[in-house]
Amino acid sequence: MLDKAHRIADELIRIRRDIHQHPELSFQEFRTAALVADTLREIGVQPRTGVGRTGVIAQIGNGQGPTIGIRADMDALPITEKTGSPYASQNPGVMHACGHDAHTAILLGAAHLLKQSLAEDNWQGTVRFLFQPSEEAFDAQGISGARAMIQDGALQDLDAVIALHVASDRPTGYCLFQDNHSLAAVDSFQAWIRGHGGHGAYPHHGSDPIYMLAAILPAIYAIPSRLINPLRPCVVSLGHIQGGATTNVIPNEILLEGTIRSHHEDVRQKLWVEIENALRLSTVMGGSYELKINKGYPALFNAPEVNGWMRQTAQDLVGGDYVRNMEFGMGAEDFAYMAQETKGAMFMLGAATTDGVARHHHTDIFDIDESVIPVGAAILAETARRFVTGQLNRA
Repeated sequence: MLDKAHRIADELIRIRRDIHQHPELSFQEFRTAALVADTLREIGVQPRTGVGRTGVIAQIGNGQGPTIGIRADMDALPITEKTGSPYASQNPGVMHACGHDAHTAILLGAAHLLKQSLAEDNWQGTVRFLFQPSEEAFDAQGISGARAMIQDGALQDLDAVIALHVASDRPTGYCLFQDNHSLAAVDSFQAWIRGHGGHGAYPHHGSDPIYMLAAILPAIYAIPSRLINPLRPCVVSLGHIQGGATTNVIPNEILLEGTIRSHHEDVRQKLWVEIENALRLSTVMGGSYELKINKGYPALFNAPEVNGWMRQTAQDLVGGDYVRNMEFGMGAEDFAYMAQETKGAMFMLGAATTDGVARHHHTDIFDIDESVIPVGAAILAETARRFVTGQLNRA
């Protein structure tokens, strides 16, 4: 499978660069979806478009036996690219700065390989290809691409679902796995601390929300270290504080905005409660508060069984020296919704460029080593082939 993937590597890289040059934001992936659909037709796979609004699904197989899904996301980010590469974004202010262009090319490669495999071996079972929109953002109703796809029945009757994510900060070709909780649930919050402002020379005439903030900040930052079991990962970080306009006027209000990340649902809900408790300090200091929590993606749970399938496949295809177990961190992925619907897992594929430049995700100089594209396609395709042909433990 890896040899076959390398034979189509140039075409997959061409597709990735085409998508990279024409990035589209979440739920606006019209050109990308059309390219995906046209490519699937060229390899003899009939696509279904408009799934989850701008998503595409397709499947191959004999309609009998087990069914596995392979997912890739297609959307870009609102970033102005500064790589200077010959395939840089031609859409001002929009950039594939997280590798979704590569994911899409990889899944098209997997579809090509599996179509060829089916013709050669006539195996029983079904592989479904899930080209998902809007991993990076929610719509006005708080729906991201994975949930939109699920609502449209894209995961119906799946026995398992697999995916990968390129990692520009990891050595090229390394396959990285973590069982169980692997990426965090992500929520954001906005809070307003309110008092009664006035002249800076007469603070005793009002109630100063900046003074209240001085007590609230350490209370918020103490939540993970003092109120949560240290064996259960979580993070509360403030990213924006705004209030006041000049030196001698005490403001009426201070705005706080931050992120909340956790692995376990009970910890997640306790963090919401404890943030409110910290803000409640304002009420005993003569002020008031308002809190708005925006619930985001759930934590990604990588089923050890599914991870084991991909881990073994990776070992067989690229060698055990290139397979590692590692912590993914407290980032977030809406693939987590799919892994809640059916057993699933995602692995990280190292893709650091060889120029020595740190091309981090979500930055204007992000890029990857494209040599990993056929590797990713082969691992996903071979895992799916082994699944439907009964070479994996599907208990």
